[in-house]
Amino acid sequence: MKFRTRAIHVGVHRDAATGAVVPPIHLASTFVQPGAGVWGEFDYSRSGNPTRKGFETTIASLESGIGGLAFASGMAATHTAVMLLSAGDHILAGRDIYGGTYRLLHRVVDRYNVKVSLVDTTDLAAVAAAIRPETKMLWLESPGNPQMSITDLEAVSKLAHERGLLVGVDSTFATPVLTRPLELGADIVMHSATKYIGGHSDLLGGVLVVKDKALLDRLYFLQNATGNVMGPLECFLASRGLKTLELRVLEQSRTAMKIANWLLADPRISRVLYPGLPGHPGHEIAARQMTGGFGAMLTFEVRGDLEKTKRVCQATQLFQLAVSLGAVESLIEQPASMSHASYSAEARAANGITDGLIRLSVGLEDADDLIADLDQALNA
Repeated sequence: MKFRTRAIHVGVHRDAATGAVVPPIHLASTFVQPGAGVWGEFDYSRSGNPTRKGFETTIASLESGIGGLAFASGMAATHTAVMLLSAGDHILAGRDIYGGTYRLLHRVVDRYNVKVSLVDTTDLAAVAAAIRPETKMLWLESPGNPQMSITDLEAVSKLAHERGLLVGVDSTFATPVLTRPLELGADIVMHSATKYIGGHSDLLGGVLVVKDKALLDRLYFLQNATGNVMGPLECFLASRGLKTLELRVLEQSRTAMKIANWLLADPRISRVLYPGLPGHPGHEIAARQMTGGFGAMLTFEVRGDLEKTKRVCQATQLFQLAVSLGAVESLIEQPASMSHASYSAEARAANGITDGLIRLSVGLEDADDLIADLDQALNA
């Protein structure tokens, strides 16, 4: 079955008791067992839940994995992946990553003697040079956040595996609609299900998908031991979101491309970062690696000072000033003071996160209406 069909049918079974097309939400915390010491498929909802299993089955199919695990948030999923490491290990991550991931690595994980380094993952030579004998994991984002950098996932995964590293990819921006990292050689793919998978700004969740049963078992043990699970209602909403994921992402990507081209031609804008533009340094890799579009996230800089940047962010009417992304409504934010505020000023400067950057999450509004909104905000 094609992607869109699997999103609707895989992991979804009509209710045997009533014939309902939509499976019921199983809110039970515990399940009666057939006998003492005889275990059924489900026993306690931390360890497994029918509603969660349905969502995990669907997302695993869409990511070409053998299994998935649903978590309470994207950060809970990322943290569990990093818990595969032991004291003394080293994790190498991209420089262009989500602020919450940066905070986790530099203010939580490093407290347990797991060493952390950042590297420009668009430069294979730099990645190779940064790998140490104790390096055990490479953590990537493509497109990166907030600079929309593009990493050649196939090439960097091959390099990492030659050195014995696990490769994890936060693919929240791309979604499985546009990029499937496991097909390109990655070991783990992570999504903040809060974003495009849910798609309506009404759930919090995360997911890990893998292609190796032994790795899935290790991650499941960590999830069950720590209790980092997505609740049944959130799983139900995430499953519903998957049914329209392809339609939403492709349309949002088309609108983002139109907005990026408009910004590029506007003299009030000094820089536009969007992988769909031919001038983007990662455009050729993105064209090969991303299918159907280049995503609905883009970043730009306004000519002028920091105060002008803030005024633009606060003057939009359709673009709402908020963190998060990937939903039907468009959002605008200043990464330096919002999504990446956990970076120190020095770290932001070192990683190219200037005060003048503005990040857009393009929703499903009409493209011309969104352009008109940006135009009036820039005039303001």
